Amino acid sequence: MRINGAISAPELRVIGPDGSQIGILSRAEALLEAERAELDLVEISPEAHPPVARIVDWGKYLYQKTKEQQRSRKNTKTIEIKQMRMGLKIGAHDLDIKLRKIREFLEEGHRVKIMAFYRGREMAHPELGYQLLDKIVEKLQDVAVVEQRPIMAGKNLGIVVRSSVNAKAQNT
Repeated sequence: MRINGAISAPELRVIGPDGSQIGILSRAEALLEAERAELDLVEISPEAHPPVARIVDWGKYLYQKTKEQQRSRKNTKTIEIKQMRMGLKIGAHDLDIKLRKIREFLEEGHRVKIMAFYRGREMAHPELGYQLLDKIVEKLQDVAVVEQRPIMAGKNLGIVVRSSVNAKAQNT
């Protein structure tokens, strides 16, 4: 942002310290208005025609902008990708426990990467991993949406799912 003498535009749309529009003034007139008010002339929107400048207390303006940025950063929620790994020969009870944990992650709003890993000669039967992941997706269909189709990476087959509640909120 440019302030006072650093503003190069010959004409400016000037906004007063109280937020009211003063009008379109030459640069010299705008600087004179700011000087009369004992405040600074700050170029807010340099791309506009004519550029928009505001008469404000520069220190107070910077303080308010940084506070606004801090508030917006505080309100943003970071979404992590949680990971759940399982072998192809996982038992029914173990699978239920893993599914319960995946549901918890999804309820918290996280995306979950589900990995099926192959051991030894299991690589000769890649369809087993696809069947396992299809079974998991089927059991999670009430709470999850597949975000990334199955991808083979080395000895791992993985998919990414996200909460279907979040998907409904994004579509509306």
